[in-house]
Amino acid sequence: MGSGKTTLAHKIAQAVGCPAICRDEIKEGMVHVTPGFVAAPGDELTARTLPVFFAVLELLLKAGVTTVAEAAFQDRAWRPRLAPLRDLAQLRIVHCTVDAEVAFARGLRRTQENPLRRAHADPGPGDAAEHALRHDAFDRVSVDAPWIEVDTSDGYRPGLSEIVAFVNGDSR
Repeated sequence: MGSGKTTLAHKIAQAVGCPAICRDEIKEGMVHVTPGFVAAPGDELTARTLPVFFAVLELLLKAGVTTVAEAAFQDRAWRPRLAPLRDLAQLRIVHCTVDAEVAFARGLRRTQENPLRRAHADPGPGDAAEHALRHDAFDRVSVDAPWIEVDTSDGYRPGLSEIVAFVNGDSR
């Protein structure tokens, strides 16, 4: 949460000229048709989002559509479903990094500014220590594919043009 994944995914998709499929946005769409939904860690919609996310990705990739897929790809939860997509696409992994304090502050601001965040069990102002523990325990996805690490603390390092070149498979 708060590492800049979704923002960067949309910028990459715009630069490449393809759709961005974002797990959180799928869940937010599900909330619209679920009256009275209250987000909680591991809630029913979170569980339902995973197969929908991968079904959409598989449909697009089988149709030959270049796609940016965005989620917090924890290895244990995502590798089993992401690895088979290697047969359908030339995967490129972009790891967004930021320290826990910056991510937490971004998350609080986003929750206040965006009513759609009610779909997620985002931490509140008193949850900084718990958030830092989860942030530090994050186990990024480990799939046999090229990857790049992007520091999103203040802009992008490396820059967006370098990230897009990597995504496009340029060997510069």
